[in-house]
Amino acid sequence: MSALRIALVLATAVALGAAWWALDAMLRIPSFDSVRERSTSSEAVLLDRHGVVIHERRVDPTRRCLGWTALGDVSPAVVRALLAAEDRRFYSHPGVDPRSVAAAALEALRGNRPRGASTISMQLAALLDPGPREGRKGPRLLRKFAQMRSALALERRWSKAQILEAYLDLVSFRGELQGIAAATRGLFGREPTGLGTSQALVLAALIRAPNAPADLVAKRACRLGQQIDADVSCEEISETAVRALAQAPAPPPQIALAPHLAAHLLPTGSSATRVSTTLDGHVQRFVASALERQVLALAGRNVRDAAALVVDNASGDVLAYVGSSGAPSSAGQVDGVRARRQAGSALKPFLYGEALDERLVTTSTRLDDTPLDVVTALGSYRPADYDRGFRGPVSVREALASSLNIPAVRLLGQVGVDRFVATLRRAGFDGLREPDFYGDSLALGSADVSLWELVGAWRALAREGSYEPLRVSPEDPATPPGRLFSAEAAFLVLDVLADRASRAPSFGLESALATRSWSAVKTGTSKDMRDNWCVGASDRFTVGVWVGNFSGAPMWDVSGVDGAAPAWVEIMDELHRDSPSAAPTPPAGLVRMGSDWYLTGTEPAALYPPELERVSSADVVLTRIASPATGTLFALDPDVPKRRQRVLIQASAADARLELRLDGRRLGSAAKPILWEPRRGRHHLALLGPDGGMLDAANFTVR
Repeated sequence: MSALRIALVLATAVALGAAWWALDAMLRIPSFDSVRERSTSSEAVLLDRHGVVIHERRVDPTRRCLGWTALGDVSPAVVRALLAAEDRRFYSHPGVDPRSVAAAALEALRGNRPRGASTISMQLAALLDPGPREGRKGPRLLRKFAQMRSALALERRWSKAQILEAYLDLVSFRGELQGIAAATRGLFGREPTGLGTSQALVLAALIRAPNAPADLVAKRACRLGQQIDADVSCEEISETAVRALAQAPAPPPQIALAPHLAAHLLPTGSSATRVSTTLDGHVQRFVASALERQVLALAGRNVRDAAALVVDNASGDVLAYVGSSGAPSSAGQVDGVRARRQAGSALKPFLYGEALDERLVTTSTRLDDTPLDVVTALGSYRPADYDRGFRGPVSVREALASSLNIPAVRLLGQVGVDRFVATLRRAGFDGLREPDFYGDSLALGSADVSLWELVGAWRALAREGSYEPLRVSPEDPATPPGRLFSAEAAFLVLDVLADRASRAPSFGLESALATRSWSAVKTGTSKDMRDNWCVGASDRFTVGVWVGNFSGAPMWDVSGVDGAAPAWVEIMDELHRDSPSAAPTPPAGLVRMGSDWYLTGTEPAALYPPELERVSSADVVLTRIASPATGTLFALDPDVPKRRQRVLIQASAADARLELRLDGRRLGSAAKPILWEPRRGRHHLALLGPDGGMLDAANFTVR
């Protein structure tokens, strides 16, 4: 073979090899668009119902990256400082700078440590494919050669602007801060577009030594500033470096309106980056501000914490979810919406709703508000009203609207603790214990409940007794509604709790509960004033507010009217600023007589025809249940014949006008004693007056 032919073969082989080498490198380079699309933020965001970001939360524990930033959104000062520090001939080389490579090779031949010859394109190639730097074995020169090859291929596929943009978004600046957005916010508290010259120089100086001490970073930044004739002094650059690097960088959230809901929907390690919610950003901001103002106003009375929930009645969408009072909070990380606290009187509407629905009482039935001793396993106690007074016989309407305690305990005796617990469970209260744990104290709110549960149950009242779980995400599955109360009973409860005149004895006509348009509302205060509740509904919204201390410390002379109610009224009035609330329409199964509504068949005209003489329970209010005493425990003796074991049931005065009911069923009149054959279980005995009003009640157990 001639020399010419050999040369041609060799030249062809070299050309083919070079072509393959270049083509292979180009095929390995991803497109700019794919790199940008693959770039994920370490922060996930919550969106409100309008698609607006309302909270940002870190979900990737390995890095801090705030997403992709376009080159046009980066300050020109940053680009200028970056090119001066890393690649002064960036725009004049094809990915590899021959002059820098030659200078580095010369230094190496002289036995000196070679200067870095990596261009921005070469560094980006390593960021896109960390293999040459981290995963591949072999001499450093071969790895550098592979990096050059990738940089040349990169420049054939990408524009210079794309290379700069991707580099700024992928390079690490300090610690876990990756990308220009995380670096500028974490170090300077600014967005990339708002950086000045001294800050840009500090950023550029960090790239080669991200974890260097502040003084060394300042020196390098100062030299860079001198190279580009920056209009800042070394003193200013040094101050900027020291201030930025004085503490571990942690980019604050860009927006943080719903931290507790974000913790629930965006847990650490979550792959979701954008999660839609039902929240309304405007309502969320207003509610958070209202709570903070109220807690600050009560700071002198040992109040530090608060929480609130706002729900749309029709859909069940949560419009505001504020788990703490913000800056004044003693433990802002605690979620006051989900935390369980003692309910106080906030559960009374559901007790009265059950009694009305079961036709045990009407809104005009008289309940006795006189001293009462309740026997429990731990001893006896005497419940009292907030003002420590006694009113004698009061209507159900006044007893509920004025939140009287003794009538509620007597009513629970008629309803039964078992039945009331079952009602609360139907209303979504999932954390309840067995009925025996509570006893009669359940009427006064001894159960621990959450604001989430309480507002959900109240929404059922506003929806004519139909219960559905609340939802915070449009993706929450639909749940078939369940029946809590009849529409008639739900209406009666709301009508009572909207009656300013009936709550006036306890709260006054123009109390802190009065809104500008129609609303029904109930407060609650737990033992020792540890918890304040105010929950209520308008025609469109249900709002709940809790005020207290997450530590459990008692407040100082703060009731529900003083603590939670002012914030509740402020929120409700804001919600109806442009559209006043209207009172609900009475359902078809109600009859109005005078000022009261009655379930059809329970109105006085139906119970007492005009031809019969009417007698008021007030005439016999001194008659009580003489036997058995409430709290009595009867034990059946297996050695004694059943016919010989009887329980004496007797009123304190024989009166044929009065009726005895056991477990909701008529037992007989109170004209004479009754010997009842006992059945194992908990039992409720009620003494009813001539007009159906309950005069007295007793709970006892047979074992």
